[in-house]
Amino acid sequence: MSSLEERDVGVAAAPGSSSAGLGVGAVGAALEAVAGVAAMQEEVGMKREGPEAAQDETPKKRVKLSEGESGKLEERLYSVLCCTVCLDLPKASVYQCTNGHLMCAGCFIHLLADSRLKEEQATCPNCRCEISKNLCCRNLAVEKAVSELPAECTFCLKQFPRSSLERHQKEECQDRVTQCKYKRIGCPWQGPFHELPAHEGECSHPTKTGTELMAILGEMDQSHRRDMQLYNSIFSLLCYEKIGFTEVQFRPYRTDDFITRLYYETPRFTVLNQTWVLKARVNDSERNPNLSCKRTLSFQLILKSKVNSALECSFLLLKGPYDDVRIKPVIHHHSFSNDANETDYVPLPISDSVECNKVLAAKNINLRLFIFQVQK
Repeated sequence: MSSLEERDVGVAAAPGSSSAGLGVGAVGAALEAVAGVAAMQEEVGMKREGPEAAQDETPKKRVKLSEGESGKLEERLYSVLCCTVCLDLPKASVYQCTNGHLMCAGCFIHLLADSRLKEEQATCPNCRCEISKNLCCRNLAVEKAVSELPAECTFCLKQFPRSSLERHQKEECQDRVTQCKYKRIGCPWQGPFHELPAHEGECSHPTKTGTELMAILGEMDQSHRRDMQLYNSIFSLLCYEKIGFTEVQFRPYRTDDFITRLYYETPRFTVLNQTWVLKARVNDSERNPNLSCKRTLSFQLILKSKVNSALECSFLLLKGPYDDVRIKPVIHHHSFSNDANETDYVPLPISDSVECNKVLAAKNINLRLFIFQVQK
């Protein structure tokens, strides 16, 4: 009897105590606890008055009570553990400010990137205390709690713990969207996994003639040829006699305009016995890049040394050895001279705006530059 009462009190009081911590919340939690105890007392009293009635009705009431309480608890945990910026449950890392307000990793990085663009100190949206990678820390307890909360599968609509939902949707769900194994020869079918064997047994693409398949294979060859062209170009550059590379660090600066703009520049460095500088800008120096959802970085290579003759070079940027930014290699060419010592601004091939925000949120941008001198 006493253990049941304590369990109901704990279930009713936990959500109230994890809210704002105000007196009203505490009173509400206490009232809910009292109501839970009273309901349990009435239930036990009914059991004592009529054993037969208790056997028929008590289990149903207990099931309804536990489901209702668990539903309320989940709803309150959702509101307590959600990100203060996007108001959604975090999907990965969870950061907290010095006052304990929670932010998902994406919103946290976005706030730091916005502060860098606006030349302001990043602050918590709730309490306005300063936030940074040094001041904020991850909340592992919240991350584990969120991973155990139920989430609905987008395919079969069943609920699973968030920690196992991704594996279920990718490997186990019978309703997950899949493609025919003959997609490589042009079959466009997409459907639930449990219908895949029936479709593949009736698919007409394995019986197509060679002439019909040639057009499909031609498109696939073009895509493959573009990838191979890039790799072959890199291997050809590695055969050059004069090759130089170095780690470069972009540091943030501001222009002297009335409305300052953020740009990045590296200290001078020496490669191939020449002095160079790299510059980068955000969204091609548009006026208010912080108001844009899509963000890009572009860079230019500048030769600072004086040369006696034209210096024809190929160059590319890759991620640094201790950085996690994803960059697709793109080879650029330029003939440097005393009159043409700067390249045009070319896009830094970052995969998307999320990766760009990660770069902007960092204190510095660390990349690796390769320069290949073309022999004449």
